[in-house]
Amino acid sequence: MSQRPEIRQILEAYRPIWALDHATALFSWDRETYMPADSAKSRGSAQGLLASMRQQRVVALTEIVSKAEKLEGLNDFDRGVVRNLKRELKYFTKVPPELVEELQRVRTEATVVWREAKKKSDFSLFQPHLEKIVELKRKEAEKLGYEGHPYNALMDLYEEGLTTLDVDRIFPLLVSNLKRILHHIMSSKSFPTNHVLENVPYDEESMRRVNQEVLRLLDMPEKTFRMDVSSHPFSINLSMDDARITTTYEGRNFKETIFSVIHECGHALYTLQIDPSMDYTPLAGAPSAGLDESQSRFLENFLGRSSPFTNLLYPVLKKNLPFISEYSEDDIYRYFNLVRPSPTREADEVTYNFHIFLRYELEKKLLSGEVEVSDLPTIWDDMMDEYVGVRPKNMAEGVLQDVHWSWGHFGYFPTYTLGNVIAATVFNRMKRALDFQDVIRRGDMGPIKMWLKENIHKWGATYSPKELQTKALGDVYNPEYLVRYLEEKYQT
Repeated sequence: MSQRPEIRQILEAYRPIWALDHATALFSWDRETYMPADSAKSRGSAQGLLASMRQQRVVALTEIVSKAEKLEGLNDFDRGVVRNLKRELKYFTKVPPELVEELQRVRTEATVVWREAKKKSDFSLFQPHLEKIVELKRKEAEKLGYEGHPYNALMDLYEEGLTTLDVDRIFPLLVSNLKRILHHIMSSKSFPTNHVLENVPYDEESMRRVNQEVLRLLDMPEKTFRMDVSSHPFSINLSMDDARITTTYEGRNFKETIFSVIHECGHALYTLQIDPSMDYTPLAGAPSAGLDESQSRFLENFLGRSSPFTNLLYPVLKKNLPFISEYSEDDIYRYFNLVRPSPTREADEVTYNFHIFLRYELEKKLLSGEVEVSDLPTIWDDMMDEYVGVRPKNMAEGVLQDVHWSWGHFGYFPTYTLGNVIAATVFNRMKRALDFQDVIRRGDMGPIKMWLKENIHKWGATYSPKELQTKALGDVYNPEYLVRYLEEKYQT
């Protein structure tokens, strides 16, 4: 904690804001898990009012934050508090309360409509809601102000300092190399493109037992963590001692629910391993969506899809899923690591970033007005054909597959690719400190969790995303580590 009275004054004033965040997170978790569908309107109104109340509380900090910014001799914790609150103040002093409240209300209602639209594969149900969201996000970008593209204003909300110039430097190198790696895999047939297990049905209760064992293998805490079921897997952190995730059970292709669990555990672990002194402060979270996503992608791909982890999981699968006895451990490893162009973002390691590139390009065009919402279904299908090499069978598989637009999360998708890029950098750095494969083979996740805690997690949002990467990893948004990892895994 800070020794400066000015910073302690800020933190005391911040506690009610933390409480509002806590309540809003609980509302959001309930909306996705247990809230009745017809309750969306009243829930949207309540969350809108909470967002407005939060804005008032943050704006009230303007004077004391401005004074603290001018102080000399602040430590890293102090500077982190001031930096994060300055970012919030920028948003709330530029974006009017009525826009904040309307965004909260509209996206709460839109989320419920999106579920129904996806279920019926009917974009017309969701279209008016998305049109409203795009209109509001354009207003938000204008209010925030930006240099260059309006998309920069929205990306900065999720990844501090990120611009289209940064992202446009990453994608060309990444996409060209991924196409080369994919061509090698497809021509050499070194990894399968299909597996019979994708269509084998499973019993939901049996899969629940498997997922509980996955949590045990990952050493997730029992008293500060829980798992539920929702229509779309997600993670939400109510506080540093209350992390929650969800998964889905589709009834077949059992790896999907397993890797949803592992992925979301990466998000939860980040919050649970932040230094306790940062609780109730603006630093009690990841510094950006990209850093947060890097931890989920690290657990899901670099750990979860590895051969040693397959070895740990195989006996659990045989015990709970009778059909597994027909397949060897190597069969399961290859099933976990299928590579093929697919219409959905739940893709393999090689083709995943093609999907993010598509969404990045579409969001930019929606924000600039080059693309209208009414044209999205056709444009989406055409771009999928061009970027990924497949065409969706229907709108549920195409333009309606993601929940993010109903949440108003424009500018968020690029952070998924940043997560993959940073995760590969983490993997490269961690291998210098410990025998990664051997640690997993022994079933001891302690050294991996400790490395992540000491180098990344414990700092919370003390440093900006680029500062933390420089401090912990010695590199910033460098896609070369991801390319090298994929080459070594899929071409050797």
